[in-house]
Amino acid sequence: MRHNRRRPPARRELTPQHRINDKIVASEVRLIMEGSEPIVVSTAKALAMADEQEMDLVEIAAKSSPPVCKIMDYKKFLYNQKRKQKELKAKQSKVVVKEIRFGPNTDEHDFNFKLAHAKKFLNEGSKVKAFVFFRGRTIVFKDRGEILLLRFAQELSELGIVEQMPKLEGKKMIMIINPKKK
Repeated sequence: MRHNRRRPPARRELTPQHRINDKIVASEVRLIMEGSEPIVVSTAKALAMADEQEMDLVEIAAKSSPPVCKIMDYKKFLYNQKRKQKELKAKQSKVVVKEIRFGPNTDEHDFNFKLAHAKKFLNEGSKVKAFVFFRGRTIVFKDRGEILLLRFAQELSELGIVEQMPKLEGKKMIMIINPKKK
């Protein structure tokens, strides 16, 4: 009996996003150096200059004529790019949306209980998506649902700003409240 073994996937070669050293195909390049104007030199001369400094010749703008190159430590350049991308990713904040559900006939106590939760969410910096869910025949009380949501927004006016006024979508009337900036 023969076993069907899966082959491991073929390894992909990591292709650098820039051409470096011998991979540069142009005969002339515009060389950018620190503290001086860009100069146009032959690729061979630019490679020799990079070797003198024990650095890499990196093609930055391949589309221009002649291509723009820079002498730098390529590994260090890639490392710094990755680090910057990590920092940017860390600085991004995710928007958290908390939902609060009402019925068209929500009593005063339930309203206050849900209002307290909404205040806590807005203080934490989360958005609040409040909605009234209409079940069955309760859809005839659309005006009650809208009044309820508008009262909810009025109660939260010192903590949040209404992003979206009450809007009926299917069986739900939805309203979104953003936290105020501190």
